[in-house]
Amino acid sequence: MNVTAGVVGFRGYSGAELVQLLLRHDRVTPILIEHRQDSTERPLPIGFAGPDRIGANVEAITASGIQAVFLATPPEVSMELAPPLLERGVKVIDLSGAFRLRTTANYTRWYKEPHTAAAWLEKAVYGLPEFNRKQIPPAQLLSNPGCYPTAANLAIAPLVRAGVVDRPAGIVCDAKSGVSGAGRKPSLKTSFCEVTENFAAYSILDHRHVAEVLMVSGLEEAEFSFTAQLIPCDRGILETIYFRAPRLKDPAELANIYLSAYKNEPFVRIYPPGVTPDLHSVLRTNCCDIGFKFDPATGRGVVVAAIDNLVKGAAGQAIQNMNLMFGFEETVGLL
Repeated sequence: MNVTAGVVGFRGYSGAELVQLLLRHDRVTPILIEHRQDSTERPLPIGFAGPDRIGANVEAITASGIQAVFLATPPEVSMELAPPLLERGVKVIDLSGAFRLRTTANYTRWYKEPHTAAAWLEKAVYGLPEFNRKQIPPAQLLSNPGCYPTAANLAIAPLVRAGVVDRPAGIVCDAKSGVSGAGRKPSLKTSFCEVTENFAAYSILDHRHVAEVLMVSGLEEAEFSFTAQLIPCDRGILETIYFRAPRLKDPAELANIYLSAYKNEPFVRIYPPGVTPDLHSVLRTNCCDIGFKFDPATGRGVVVAAIDNLVKGAAGQAIQNMNLMFGFEETVGLL
């Protein structure tokens, strides 16, 4: 079976990345869904029209035979568009934060806005395949994880689940992201002159992605400190995570926790003890690379996790989820 998939928000960075990946997927025909006109669209070469386009209304979408729609849109747009599509039987893969959290109270607290499609919150499946693979295939509404939480949870959750972390001592996540993580909409803080040769922290202690890390890892808010930082590159996330594990006696024990957790995972790569990844290790891949260093004498550990925020942190993971939802090999179009 081949799939016809619509993409809303195809002019944004994550949406554009998604379209390029879908064009290389041999089981998918992408269609661009116009939600709004945008005079800043990139010009096309002569003779290249790109995928077909239709308007963002339910009748046009269902008439076109689209079976799945990717929403690379802000949360408020996803809450507007998802319900009528779902009611018509179209599968929705949402790249925004609209349906990631389980309650309206939690959403309002972290996103500072009311939720306008609350009936679908409990029905949404959180699409982190490494931890939720069995729930993804039957999903009608798939909520794609945030970029920061993808790296953080893949690095932290195995340690918490193994019970080796000194949780009262806290876990600190120092996360750096390229500018594309802020989206394509122009702003002063992401303009070239502000970003180049600069390095800035933002959303200290109250970044909206914290809620996803707590939800998946099982940590309490008091046990987790997260700081997001903007670095002068176009893409990529690198997170340096500090913890204490006084009961571990050897770095090999830590390595075995990760190797056991991810032994069958095609997109998580574990480095030898004392070796850590950098951004170049993962750019334009759907991989999360994890390395660590551990000092048995003091029980201090540092984990470094790296992803491409536009691929494993957004478009690539969305396709990974789509593959699972439609029974394709999970790696199709991504390796």
